[in-house]
Amino acid sequence: MESTYNIMSHVRQEIATAVCNAISELVAAGKFPAAVADAVSAPDRVPVEAPKDPAHGDLATPVALGLARAARMAPRAIAEAIRDQLTQPGHSPYIKEVEVAGPGFINFRLSPKWAADTLSLARSMGDAYGTSPHGRGQRVLVEFVSANPVGPMNVVNARAAAVGDTLVRLLKASGYHAASEFYVNDAGRQVGLLAESVLAHVQQLKGVDYPFPEDGYRGAYVRDIAEKAIAEIGDELDAALAGPDHARARQLLRDFSVSYILSWQKRSLKAYGVEFDCWFSEKALRDAGAVEELIQWMGQQGLTYESEGALWFRSTEYGDDKDRVLIKNDGEYTYVAPDLAYHRNKLQRGFTKLIDILGPDHHGYEGRMQAGIKAFGYPEGTLEVLILQLVTLLKNGQPVKMSKRAGEFITMDDLLEDVPVDAARYFFIMRNTSSHLEFDLDLARAQSMDNPVWYIQYAHARCCSIFRQAAAAGIEPSAWANPDAALLAHDSELELIRKVAAFPDEVLSAAVERAPSRMARFALDFAGAFHSFYTDCRVITDEAGLTAARLALVDAARIVLANALALMGITAPERM
Repeated sequence: MESTYNIMSHVRQEIATAVCNAISELVAAGKFPAAVADAVSAPDRVPVEAPKDPAHGDLATPVALGLARAARMAPRAIAEAIRDQLTQPGHSPYIKEVEVAGPGFINFRLSPKWAADTLSLARSMGDAYGTSPHGRGQRVLVEFVSANPVGPMNVVNARAAAVGDTLVRLLKASGYHAASEFYVNDAGRQVGLLAESVLAHVQQLKGVDYPFPEDGYRGAYVRDIAEKAIAEIGDELDAALAGPDHARARQLLRDFSVSYILSWQKRSLKAYGVEFDCWFSEKALRDAGAVEELIQWMGQQGLTYESEGALWFRSTEYGDDKDRVLIKNDGEYTYVAPDLAYHRNKLQRGFTKLIDILGPDHHGYEGRMQAGIKAFGYPEGTLEVLILQLVTLLKNGQPVKMSKRAGEFITMDDLLEDVPVDAARYFFIMRNTSSHLEFDLDLARAQSMDNPVWYIQYAHARCCSIFRQAAAAGIEPSAWANPDAALLAHDSELELIRKVAAFPDEVLSAAVERAPSRMARFALDFAGAFHSFYTDCRVITDEAGLTAARLALVDAARIVLANALALMGITAPERM
């Protein structure tokens, strides 16, 4: 077998080449006019894909439908001629049967060589099965979560963490040099408001009548921060509070609170199986003068103008729906300015593709950032923005009520105390990012086949159980090292082999489509195919050859299940 990382890609190329050669032979024999050879001059002009219904074959091509004008023949007659030519010796060893269907589709059933090569490739690659060099090392930066350091993370942050981490894993598996980044919004109004809220609690704990800010943070954690600040920086804080104003105290509490919450967020994410390559500070960006430098550069490029005492970015010239204020008439930056500086910094670090995964309150964000990227001189498509929709938690079939304003909401930590991490990660990626997600807490906790992640993990555990049974029966791994794949003829066996073969395509598609949900669906479908095989086909039989072939298939299935789960950041238990 030709060296390859994707057997289905290899087989599709083989069949396209065989069809192309068959057409050339028919032209040479005078059965097709020369114009047909011109229309299909190379294998890449022959589309070959898996039909939606396996009853129609393993692969199919509609090439005959597009040759009617050149051949001056009905598409079905063209397809029949190609079919007859392909049945002659010398064409692809992967072709077992060729059929013509409908108006001119050519359907292929694949030979045992395809099954043998599929199992051999999966088993030889092991943990690497499903990976590819597609991305060719392109540097991609995926920014996600980026929760303000003003409180515990919520369930939307948990969804973003699962989606972003899975996407980074998929990109790496597909040959991209992908990195993950958390943007720390530690320089804006919100952290100042947190510091003011903590200050109010500090004063109240000291017996001082001090007003709590009207729009301050009211969660119990704010008082906890105040207590820890008194315990850990009490002397310095007392000195600052004794001053004529509380500016120094606010700065101390701001720094202490941000550090406290960042540590908390990092612990929560680590428990969730998510660790970032970089935590990038907005404050550090501002302190380095990056925002001022950007404003100056944009002015030199004619990208800004003054109006009503403010400085504006000519963003409509780059596709935005309106121009954006960079500096307000009071001299303060809007959040657009540091956000543009941050994205410019990403590109200056050598990343050629930026992916931002944002929450549902960022729908107006993309236009201004896309305009900025274009104004900086980078090509269209450099920035991709994925907007996650809201999450509704369901308990006993009813939505769980939450009120963030009152400080009453379910945090990511609360969720992970109630639901296993594996279940949480799977449930958060199993829907498209653009879809509102209903998270069924009862189902996520269930240890039954109704729970999709349990269902997938149980398939892996069943594979491992079969190998323990084989070992107990004295069957050595060498017995299924070179199985006869032709013995795998049951419909359930063939369907499982198809899914083993499809895995590399699914990984790549999930990566390039930025669709972790695709991997979740594939894993669930794959587990279903395995459970059907397990029910229909006894693995350890009295026939040594059949047992060996089925053990090899179980081994390949175990590899796919383990790798799919790993790409989703989910464990693959050997016993359940």
